[in-house]
Amino acid sequence: MSQFTYEELAAATDGFSEANVLGQGGFGFVHKGVLPDRREVAIKSLKSGSGQGEREFQAEVEIISRVHHRHLVSLVGYCIANGQRMLAYEFVPNKTLEYHLHGKDRPVMNWSTRLRIAVGSAKGLAYLHEDCHPRIIHRDIKAANILLDCNFEAMVADFGLAKLTSDNYTHVSTRVMGTFGYLAPEYASSGKLTEKSDVFSFGVMLLELITGRRPIDLNNLTMEDSLVDWARPLLTKATENGDYDELVDPRLEGNYVAQELSCMVSCTAASIRHSARRRPKMSHVREESIPTRS
Repeated sequence: MSQFTYEELAAATDGFSEANVLGQGGFGFVHKGVLPDRREVAIKSLKSGSGQGEREFQAEVEIISRVHHRHLVSLVGYCIANGQRMLAYEFVPNKTLEYHLHGKDRPVMNWSTRLRIAVGSAKGLAYLHEDCHPRIIHRDIKAANILLDCNFEAMVADFGLAKLTSDNYTHVSTRVMGTFGYLAPEYASSGKLTEKSDVFSFGVMLLELITGRRPIDLNNLTMEDSLVDWARPLLTKATENGDYDELVDPRLEGNYVAQELSCMVSCTAASIRHSARRRPKMSHVREESIPTRS
């Protein structure tokens, strides 16, 4: 992993020009950049005042740089300069799940692509939870943080400053971060963060893939509260009688594999349980609840 100077990253992004902005969030801006060796990167500038010391930041970055999985976006390097902190990630060219699923005038995403994205994301998240040392809780799983390559393979992004946990933890109490509509109830109400908080957010994302709806849709007045509140009774009904018509994205026009949808529905219902304890682990979601095609 590289430690970059501010000047190197400024040069890579044409002086952090507006033309190279890929997105922005509560953390700051993300710019596309090209390194001297022609590698394309996404450079995230973190807002100052995170309260994190430079040594702590560097330690965290070094742990994250050791995380390698085909369904996780890799960290290329970082920069600490004049109180500024930047992270450089590999550039993933095909935008986000949110863009392709909810973007204006996008073609309808077919069922097999939705399934592939669900499976890939589950694999990446299970790796963070169970195969990393220390384990990593993402705490902002959402459609906008699932990047897609040109084959629509999913890559989980933005675990850069997630919460690292020791192996003997029960939970981490932390300032509530994340995105409205995806937050697990126990985390939103008390800041009690466990890997099961990520499982809930992942379940919301599965609901998006099944229904084609956003987690919170202010334009749709028939959804009283949130996607989860709207979907819970329909998930129960679908599980009991095998009728998915009210739940599944009408734009699919019935073009889905019923057995695969059935698995994804039961997996979603388990992931968004109100009780964190009763939600499955991500490895269970990965292995048993979403069928992988042979």
